[in-house]
Amino acid sequence: MTTEATTETKTTGQYADVNGIRLYYEIHGAGRPLILLHGGLGSGEMFGPLLPALAAGHQVVVVDLQGHGRTADIDRPISVKLMGDDIAALITHLGLDKPDLFGYSLGGGVAFFTAVNHPELVGRLIMVSTNIRRNAIYPEMLAQQLQVGAAAAEFLKETPMYQNYERVAPRPEDFPRLLDKMGQAMAEDFDCSDEVRGLKVPTLFACADADMFPPSHAVEVFELLDGGQRDGGWQGEGRPAGGHALAIVPGMTHYNMVMSPVLAAAALSFLDAPRT
Repeated sequence: MTTEATTETKTTGQYADVNGIRLYYEIHGAGRPLILLHGGLGSGEMFGPLLPALAAGHQVVVVDLQGHGRTADIDRPISVKLMGDDIAALITHLGLDKPDLFGYSLGGGVAFFTAVNHPELVGRLIMVSTNIRRNAIYPEMLAQQLQVGAAAAEFLKETPMYQNYERVAPRPEDFPRLLDKMGQAMAEDFDCSDEVRGLKVPTLFACADADMFPPSHAVEVFELLDGGQRDGGWQGEGRPAGGHALAIVPGMTHYNMVMSPVLAAAALSFLDAPRT
């Protein structure tokens, strides 16, 4: 579960009816398309601190995922795989030419499965603070995730997270149901190591140095992407064959990663590198 970091931004949103859901999205800036996917129990407004830097040279599409922000829930589970199909359908709907994907936490999982299941639609992938094994995160965090459900709704109504949800959600009364669905999703075991090995798009895996999982998990993911196997070489000839990269951002946590200018700089360096 993530906290909400917002800034007041002018709403320029639209809705797309795709894959059985009415997805809210906003477009900022111009240039090569970049889709931003927010963390759990948040919205696209999480990216407010990063948006000016990213939109300075990119056409940034900021999406509210199923049941989050301005996108109403529908009758299906909260699933990163299903939401990945939503994003693939949105890419086609908007006629985007292989946009890059930038996903944080829950959104990182959605971006990941968009790239896994629809690689022909994706340019480059950035996964931020997204564990690829459930048991990679600290045991105390697993215990907290098991407490997420409708019973926690009243307590959470006193938090900025809910206040932001209530302000923009089409049906604020859906909040307890969203908590139930998020709790059910986080209780499911998973290990996506094989899918990581098979990634067909250049991928940047980024996390905080004090994230929800230890830095060793980020190194594990990088190794699955052919990273950390050899010296990189003077000309970069020893770097991962797929164009993959790793970033561990100093001085940050899982909850404030999307406020980091260092993350923005790392993301832009990766996105704007020459393409073959």
